[in-house]
Amino acid sequence: MASIGYFLSCEQYGPKELVEQAKAAERAGFERLWISDHFHPWNDEQGQSPFVWSVIGALSEAVALPVTTAVTCPTMRIHPAIVAQAAATAAVQLDGRFVLGVGSGEALNEHVLGDAWPSVGERLAMLEEAVEVIRLLHGGENVSHHGDFYEVQDARIYTLPEQPVPIYVSGFGPQATRLAGRIGDGYCTVTPDAELVGTFRGSGGGDKPVQAGMKVSWDRDAEAALDRAHRLWGNDMLPGQLAQTLPRPQDFTDAMTLVQRDRIAEAIVCGDDPKAHLDRVRQYLDAGVDELYVQQVGADHEGFFRGWAEQVLPELR
Repeated sequence: MASIGYFLSCEQYGPKELVEQAKAAERAGFERLWISDHFHPWNDEQGQSPFVWSVIGALSEAVALPVTTAVTCPTMRIHPAIVAQAAATAAVQLDGRFVLGVGSGEALNEHVLGDAWPSVGERLAMLEEAVEVIRLLHGGENVSHHGDFYEVQDARIYTLPEQPVPIYVSGFGPQATRLAGRIGDGYCTVTPDAELVGTFRGSGGGDKPVQAGMKVSWDRDAEAALDRAHRLWGNDMLPGQLAQTLPRPQDFTDAMTLVQRDRIAEAIVCGDDPKAHLDRVRQYLDAGVDELYVQQVGADHEGFFRGWAEQVLPELR
């Protein structure tokens, strides 16, 4: 049976709000947590971006749920050796209930130190080497690594969990998904795409876990819920490589003016009809997703957690 978790959005909420949402999710019966890692929000309207590793430390003291980063980019803004140390500490804090989700990133977050934005192929090569560096350091030995992209000299991580941190790799297209199948301990995605899940499994992923994120805008007023989803998350419907290549929140705000309101209704369930929420969940489950993480982008969090606890989660179990 698939596991249902809650998706904590560092782009939309501050650190204390995220911790309170995590507590509410645990009380409501959600079984695990996803948390995004951004330097910027997608647009100014979202308005937040706390440092994910600080929030994870707080979560470890506030809830008993497993946590996955969805996803960290360990290639440019933060060197993979530092990500390795952060992930190891998070796993110790969470008593092993931690998964490091990684991806090739977006210019939005990774350009901030002035690095050039590489091609897709180079970003994936960087990601593969970064994962190699992280795994070497998680072995607990003294590591010197001289690769195509990264140098590590006489480095050792002393604070380590009892078991190596699982590393799941995200992929939104065939090339990245094949890499996830080849090097990942699991796969992260955001769409109910059975073809991509099949690509992951056929590229070496086998029966490893598939995680996915899904947005909903829960509100008694479905039109208000749609307005909010469109205003805050219109970026989800930008075509092609725009999500990877636009460098500033303002650029996303500008591009979002091209996204029609009804397109968001296709992507984000709006309103408080439990059947509509269940139908969307089942699209992900039918696509082969093992762990689904639900993100409430609507304003009524109390109603969301109550509605899911009473009307949605019981139907899925």
